Amino acid sequence: MRWGDMRRSDNVDDRQGAGGARPSPGGGVRLSGIGIVIAVIAALVFGVDPMQFLGSGGPAVQAPAPRTPAPGAPSGGAPSAGTAATDVRKDFASRVVGDTEDVWSALFQAMGVDRYPPTTLTLYRGSVRSGCGGATSAAGPFYCPADARVYLDTSFFDELARRFGAPGDFAQAYVIAHEVGHHVQNALGTMRMFDREAQRLDERRRNALSIRLELQADCYAGVWGHFAQRRNLLEPGDLEEGLRAASAVGDDPIMKRTQGYVVPDAMNHGTAEQRMRWFKVGLASGDPRKCDTFAAAQP
Repeated sequence: MRWGDMRRSDNVDDRQGAGGARPSPGGGVRLSGIGIVIAVIAALVFGVDPMQFLGSGGPAVQAPAPRTPAPGAPSGGAPSAGTAATDVRKDFASRVVGDTEDVWSALFQAMGVDRYPPTTLTLYRGSVRSGCGGATSAAGPFYCPADARVYLDTSFFDELARRFGAPGDFAQAYVIAHEVGHHVQNALGTMRMFDREAQRLDERRRNALSIRLELQADCYAGVWGHFAQRRNLLEPGDLEEGLRAASAVGDDPIMKRTQGYVVPDAMNHGTAEQRMRWFKVGLASGDPRKCDTFAAAQP
């Protein structure tokens, strides 16, 4: 993945050196708000090709020269191995977020909706306090609708490769783009709509609706990947990395690995097949309207 050609985002809050913040006693994190997008997305019509806002050969904003080496590149200084790895991961994450900003800003403009409000990526180590409460790295990457931030302990990238069997920079980019997809849902009012609906649902039906939200975020991640591919930012093998990651974080392989069996009614993110399928929908179309998982007869 040619992530060094992507624009860095200024919306990065680096808390990695602070040792993290202890979560509130008994406080849990709501990993994402959940919503219904039927009335929000289905009525939107592209008037123009979003690529004219992005440009056909690269990011909308010229990417500055990298300040930190790409993985495998020689270092110009002599920082510790841990510091160098942290700096590279921060640079990588900030560039992926920057590129999602360019893509979604162009898409919002093309759809004729309000200006895209960028999320802030918060990097941390170990534990963090968010607008949704306290969390540890065990929670994995998450989006908090209360403060409109994405939270990421970059050590999850090691977990993604080692535990989930999904190595590679595009696999990591998929994770970030999925959480940004939740921010898009928040910006479009999807999550607020669900909050009203969820009050009338029992746990099983809330889980079913939650799956549709997560699959839509997967599809939105694919939409971003579509435009990254059109601008020649992807390399051979990248798409396979992303699909492998989408499959690896399905509820069914996680349940099989952790408890040895699958409980369908307890799923709230979707199966490996569902997550990979909706990611493909976004990759193939580049059209957020195709991501209406809530209107689909079967997610």
